[in-house]
Amino acid sequence: MTKPFSRRRAAALLVAALSACAAATAAAQTGPRYAPADVAFMQGMIAHHAQALKMTALVPGRSARADVRLLAERIAASQVSEVAQMRQWLRTRGLDTAAMAGQHQHQHAAGAADDHGGMPGMLTEAELAALEAASGAEFDRLFLEYMIRHHEGALTMVATLFFTNGAGQEPEIFRLATDVDADQRAEIARMRALLGAPAPR
Repeated sequence: MTKPFSRRRAAALLVAALSACAAATAAAQTGPRYAPADVAFMQGMIAHHAQALKMTALVPGRSARADVRLLAERIAASQVSEVAQMRQWLRTRGLDTAAMAGQHQHQHAAGAADDHGGMPGMLTEAELAALEAASGAEFDRLFLEYMIRHHEGALTMVATLFFTNGAGQEPEIFRLATDVDADQRAEIARMRALLGAPAPR
């Protein structure tokens, strides 16, 4: 005949079981925590997208091509949506939605010097002025070339995030960053095709 558990032993086992259950529940609810690089990525990508939106806003009055105008509309729609999601991510964590000067540690893409704290792919003020001054076929060429470079800069920012130890692990930021990557890659392919396509008559 087995001896019954003492009340003290039973109580100890119950406390241990409840503690283990509470720890498992807390871990499941918390999940991976965001890292400082995640915050810098979100803030930086908001600023990066803002310049792309400034570029797409120039298209309706300057482009000679309906396919370029349609592409610009699609870029603007996707980036407005992504900016809203990134701002919400920051706000729900009590974080500033604006990037601080000198915060970004991203390296320049080759040959892509900028005036924007080291974010790759960003146009200089002179390049923005040249784009704004252009029209017709020249505008379309510049827009596509500049936006391809701009998008490639965003891909560099995503890669930097995922190569940073401890960053990009929180499910929401992982989803946002992979969505940015997928959108930019698809749009780069489309823009390269448009650059090689003959201008419509």
